[in-house]
Formats: sequence, C-alpha cells, structure tokens
Amino acid sequence: IHIEPMGVYSKKVKDLKDLKDGAKVGVPNDPTNEGRSLLLLEKAGLLKLKDGVAEKATLQDIVENPKHLQFQEVEAAQVPRTLDDVDAAVINSNFAMQVQLDPTKDSLFIEDSTSPYVNIIAVRDGDADRPEIQALIKALKSQTIKDFIKEKYKGAVVAAF
Repeated sequence: IHIEPMGVYSKKVKDLKDLKDGAKVGVPNDPTNEGRSLLLLEKAGLLKLKDGVAEKATLQDIVENPKHLQFQEVEAAQVPRTLDDVDAAVINSNFAMQVQLDPTKDSLFIEDSTSPYVNIIAVRDGDADRPEIQALIKALKSQTIKDFIKEKYKGAVVAAF
C-alpha cells in the first residue's frame, strides 16, 4: 500500500561525500532494518556488500568501506536520537518524522519508490476473496487514499500502487 522510505541524515555534513574518514554512522540493529540500511548506504556509494546478501546484510557482509566508516548499532526507534553523537544515521521515515525531521528535505539520501519494503495487506489463506477484504483492498488502493498520502505526508510516505 505504501512505503516509509529509509533515509540518511546528518547534523554534521550537508553531503555524504563530505563524511570524513572514520566517520560514525548510526544504523538500526534489528535484522530487517540493518540490512535495509546497509543496502541504502551501498546504493549511496559509501560501502560495498558481499554479492547475494541483499536485505539479509549485516556489518560482517561489508567487503569495501573506503571511508572506514564506524557503525553504531541502535534500536531503530532510537537511531534519530543518536544524530548529535554520530556523523550520519540511517533512519526509517516514521521515526524521522517523530523527531520533526522531514524525510524529503532533511535526508541526504533516501530510498525511492522501488524499495521492496512496502507495507502490504496480508490475509489468511482462503480469505483473500471475501467481499469485505476486497472492499478494504479497493478502498486502500483508491485515488482518494493516494491523494491523502501525498497531501498528508508530502513525500515522507509514498503510495506504492
């Protein structure tokens, strides 16, 4: 239905290429978000991961780290609170918005709408064709909802349909 893009934020640099050698980077410590954050840092050109690890990436899967970045693993909801103590941090949009960061304006690099981390509607086997489920899906994928997401979140949350 929608994606809350993950972004890279900093209070110390305005561009990721200005990160100094040995810069500290805050990343979420849970398996899903850590892998996602490392993929984003790879896409930003800051590191290279082992081939084939994709979203299962961990810090041990970094094969190239030209800036010798040091990673501080923190619970995802707490990563925004590390911004004063690190040089950059990879933050989920929902947590960024909770601390008044605007993902579309404040992030230095952000996931695009092709991210595989889309929030979906999941139902039990056999329930997908139930009329009330179909009505819910139709409503959530409507132009009205798409317009609401666009107007309310102004790019911080993106409709994925």
